[in-house]
Amino acid sequence: MNNLQTHQNWMDQAISLAQQAGEAGEIPVGAIIVNHQGKVIGTGGNHKERDQDPTAHAEMVAIREAARVLKDWHLTGCTLYVTLEPCPMCAGAILQARIRTLVYGADDPKTGSIRTVANLPDSPVSFHKLEVIAGICEQECQELLQAWFKNLRI
Repeated sequence: MNNLQTHQNWMDQAISLAQQAGEAGEIPVGAIIVNHQGKVIGTGGNHKERDQDPTAHAEMVAIREAARVLKDWHLTGCTLYVTLEPCPMCAGAILQARIRTLVYGADDPKTGSIRTVANLPDSPVSFHKLEVIAGICEQECQELLQAWFKNLRI
């Protein structure tokens, strides 16, 4: 399997987590963290409503789980797949966790802090070099969010 196929496979799993979050009444965002050996060590969907926790974004949930699994907050060598470009909080956590690669689906024109609104990884606040791959399964990720928000308005 080539890199694009690998990224699409993991993103498909993140999309499944996003769908589950959406069905539970959460904004449909899903995240999955894979270690350097290709093993899933963390997963998450948005849980803000369920947990009444403003920090329970999909990325944060997955990062917390991965750190518990590794018994280490250093997620060096790991790849995070997420369906939506991370916000400032999540971008900061990704950098703090020393995640090697971020792969995301849809840009976030309101709070995207990787490339769209802000660029935290390449800014002076970042001491960590993060590889970023954007646009994997972008259309599917965008359509999932758009359909969820359209349904919410109805």
